[in-house]
Amino acid sequence: MSRLLSRLLLLTLLAAPPALAEDAPSPAAAPPPSPVRIATEGGRPPFNYVEDGKPAGFEVALAQALCTEAKLTCTIVLHQWDGIIKGLEAGEYDAIMAAMAITPKRAARIAFTRPYMRIPFAYVARQDTSLPNPTPATLRGRTIGVAAHGPQVAYLEQRVPGAEIRTFDSLADATLDLRAGRVDVVLGDKLELANFLARPEGEACCRLVGEVPAGEPLLGEGAGIGLRKGDTALRETFERALAALIADGRYDRLRAKYIPFDTK
Repeated sequence: MSRLLSRLLLLTLLAAPPALAEDAPSPAAAPPPSPVRIATEGGRPPFNYVEDGKPAGFEVALAQALCTEAKLTCTIVLHQWDGIIKGLEAGEYDAIMAAMAITPKRAARIAFTRPYMRIPFAYVARQDTSLPNPTPATLRGRTIGVAAHGPQVAYLEQRVPGAEIRTFDSLADATLDLRAGRVDVVLGDKLELANFLARPEGEACCRLVGEVPAGEPLLGEGAGIGLRKGDTALRETFERALAALIADGRYDRLRAKYIPFDTK
């Protein structure tokens, strides 16, 4: 081989990119930590509360079941609601299960699993009100009471345009006007309304007349497990465990101890 050809071959080899550089595997996702620290608020029964000095409630029991299914060692820690996302970002714990609704604003900061709990929105009317199957057509012309600071207002404005919407500071205030006959129907969180109907004043005056159809996007996705953005392995582990609990009925058996209706 001539000296000129040898030099050309050497220059070609030096200029070439490192072999297989494009095929290098991406870094594997970090495995879940051990123990996995799960934060809850401890102030929202029946979802989470403190009993005998320890975290308790549906979310605490579900977290323990998820960890058992996934063969994870977990601890439950309490954190006040204010700053609970900041604590996750700072590494004080690894996950949040605190009835935290999945919203675009929160999803911009942290990751979420698929929803593990959806509380339906329901309609309540007085006993003497004839209102079969509330729909935009049957609610036309009715006065509907609703809490002002929630997604139900936008839902009614867009989905039930023929109704008169009356907003209140709280759902409890709306049910007071329902009892007094100043509104025809109240729309709100089914669990809160079920608690109202279970009390003597609610049982005497009113009844559940229907629910908003499941999957209504204006009312949100539900509550998911909050995680740091990069914790892909932990998110996938929790989602597999949740699917297993739902598939074999363990989720429903656990939920029935705390909430009297389906929350999947």
